[in-house]
Amino acid sequence: MKLLENSAVIDPDLLRFAAAGSVDDGKSTLIGRLLYDSKSIFEDQLNNLERTSQKRGQSSIDFSLLTDGLMAEREQGITIDVAYRYFSTPQRKFIIADTPGHEQYTRNMVTGASTADVAIVLIDARKGVLTQSKRHAYLAHLLGVPHLVVAVNKMDLVDFAEDVFNKIRAEFAEFAKGLGARHVHYVPLSALHGDMVVTRGDRLNWHRGPTLLELLETLDVSADRGYDPLRFPVQLLAWPDASRGRERRGYLGRIESGTVRVGDAVTVLPSGMTSTIAAIKTLDGDLAEARAPLSITLELADEIDVSRGDMIVHQAAAEAQAQVPARRIEATLCWLHARPLDRRRPYLIKHTTSTVKAEIESINHTIDINALEPRAGAQTLAMNDIAKVGIRLYQPLVCDAYADKRATGAFIVIDPADNATVAAGMIERQSAFVH
Repeated sequence: MKLLENSAVIDPDLLRFAAAGSVDDGKSTLIGRLLYDSKSIFEDQLNNLERTSQKRGQSSIDFSLLTDGLMAEREQGITIDVAYRYFSTPQRKFIIADTPGHEQYTRNMVTGASTADVAIVLIDARKGVLTQSKRHAYLAHLLGVPHLVVAVNKMDLVDFAEDVFNKIRAEFAEFAKGLGARHVHYVPLSALHGDMVVTRGDRLNWHRGPTLLELLETLDVSADRGYDPLRFPVQLLAWPDASRGRERRGYLGRIESGTVRVGDAVTVLPSGMTSTIAAIKTLDGDLAEARAPLSITLELADEIDVSRGDMIVHQAAAEAQAQVPARRIEATLCWLHARPLDRRRPYLIKHTTSTVKAEIESINHTIDINALEPRAGAQTLAMNDIAKVGIRLYQPLVCDAYADKRATGAFIVIDPADNATVAAGMIERQSAFVH
């Protein structure tokens, strides 16, 4: 079996971004323009796009049709769900989440932005910064999206005026400062005509910054999780099989953060049992080391009890109690389901590869998504509500604060009655014991 000296690292060529904006800000048109101008649509798609646009009485291509895939959406002229699109350029690969603009679809914005590296907030140059613009920026910041791009669209409808862009930029910058957003970028553009989307055009020459695509191609989103503490949630077990070159029991999963090396002393949580790494295996062969986000099989030197949902961490961190299984967590929760929260009965918390029973024992406050202020006194949560809650876990959970590690700080809430996903959560803090 060959031994590979270096492991795979985070792919700097892949960027996930979510696009959000108020109704009729041109979000779907912008994404369609990106796909069209970057030559990321097939010829048959283009022909169908042209025919559909003509049937609707439009003299030019309606780029929004590339993302508004449902007939109901096309008839209403709105996007009502999260649509994912994929494209690439010679510089980078992209995954786009096109999220709705309506306030009642806050849950979809949360879904689309939860794994994003960048959030694009569209602003209509004629309308300026709206409450919905602030709402989307707030949600992106709440979800820990590292970069925020403010795309001031429809500059063609304000005669490409620089002072209009500067006014919107100054107003949004003041809001972003209060929000605590650190990496905010601003681009004026016309999605309809293509200015400053993929090509610069000749009507926004006063803007010296990159086009939207150039910005997305060059943003640094490669914060290396390999330097964080080791987090390896066990997903599957593989029994010894000499015919497959597996002499020991293997534990399959994806490294969510950190680096693991052959010979490392590790602890399995929540049991606290210890061992050392005997082998690191992949389909391509054995590794000397591996780092996030590589999917691997770990073999331990000792035959100890390890199950799906356990977390393998470095022994030194466990001994220093840098990672203690939680019995209670405080979290931000976004309720996703039409059926409201019922605090009289337990739910299931799905976190990485672990599922535990839990009670949502307190609602500390809800967040007024319009005023961006806390509101006390809620006794339940309805669809699209966002709240700070206290959760008691029936079994210990190995987790992190979402602000520190998104992968091990996020969870979903499942109703055991019908296995429906009813909420998504982000852990703020944890404690080992229920007080």
